[in-house]
Amino acid sequence: MKYRVTVLTPTLVGDGTKLSPIDYMVWRDQVNVLDQNRIFRLLSKGPRLEEYLTQLRKATTLDFASWGGFAQNFAGRRIPFEDASCTPHWNNAPVDSLHIPAFSSNATGPFLPGAAIKGALRTASVFAHAKPGAIRDVANQLTGAWTPRRPADNFEQQTVGSGGSDRMRAVSIADSTVTARDAYRVYMLRLSTLISKGPEKYALGWKQSSFAEMAAPGVVFEGDWRENAFLNGEEVRKSLRWNKPVTHETLLDAANQYAAKQLEIHARYAEWTALDALRASVAELQSKLEAARNAGRCLLAIGWGAGFVSKSAAIGMDDAEHRKVLGMMPFYERAIKSGLPFPKTRRVVFLKDKPATLPGWVELSVS
Repeated sequence: MKYRVTVLTPTLVGDGTKLSPIDYMVWRDQVNVLDQNRIFRLLSKGPRLEEYLTQLRKATTLDFASWGGFAQNFAGRRIPFEDASCTPHWNNAPVDSLHIPAFSSNATGPFLPGAAIKGALRTASVFAHAKPGAIRDVANQLTGAWTPRRPADNFEQQTVGSGGSDRMRAVSIADSTVTARDAYRVYMLRLSTLISKGPEKYALGWKQSSFAEMAAPGVVFEGDWRENAFLNGEEVRKSLRWNKPVTHETLLDAANQYAAKQLEIHARYAEWTALDALRASVAELQSKLEAARNAGRCLLAIGWGAGFVSKSAAIGMDDAEHRKVLGMMPFYERAIKSGLPFPKTRRVVFLKDKPATLPGWVELSVS
């Protein structure tokens, strides 16, 4: 079997690597990634190598007046900005926001890791099969004198199993084939936040900007999809306590249930912030979700910037219980105590210098 992932909004699935501001230079509205090995070989023939190494060691960015010629002649690859308007923002951004996360790639080009798809489907499966009282059980675990290190483990195990009985063992998803780099761009994103203006009234605030190498809408990833017929056999399923086979149909259905809840939450956020373009983008995704359901496909939110809503299987449960659990976690305690909706932030992709859409939405089909 084969899967096909079509990018709907700018998407980044990274491998942990980032382009440091001394690894690239911005010239002609594009990020020129320097081929440092070629530069070292060139400079080793003259007196400027020590000067260059000193700047690499001490500077936060390369001095364009001295080294701008390298951007023109010694770029290993060139990644265009989404729009020329990104360049002035990049020039004015603080240095710590100029480390650009890169799309996952190997020696031949960028690809989509199968683990990114499987991880998103696993979260969706937990969401779709969770019992109504599951979040309350997690809250009860946190009220004792001893707090478990991973309180949601039982919650997950009750829905998808663990170890040998893990339902996701029935599916193997390979990394995609390599795609051409032509359709990748460096996008600007900004972190939006809610500011309280009274009961159920909010205003929009903006935090820092960031830049990321992302696959543009329309990019297609394809790879192998395998379903384990042995594990889905009736006798084996009984021994594993699976009530029904795990197939691409059941996983895609769970993903669509999860996507519908995520988009419902994002639509509410877009109303609070009065971002018209974001509201229209979410509405378009909801329309595409309905079309995907009718065609036997699904929508997923994957990768960098997709945020908490794409990673929590508890978003469809009792909100009060969910907030209670999050409030017991040191990392989320302060945000919950504020009384604002959680999460109150989103990474918003800017298109042509205007806030436009949420990152990471793709369509998945299996044939």
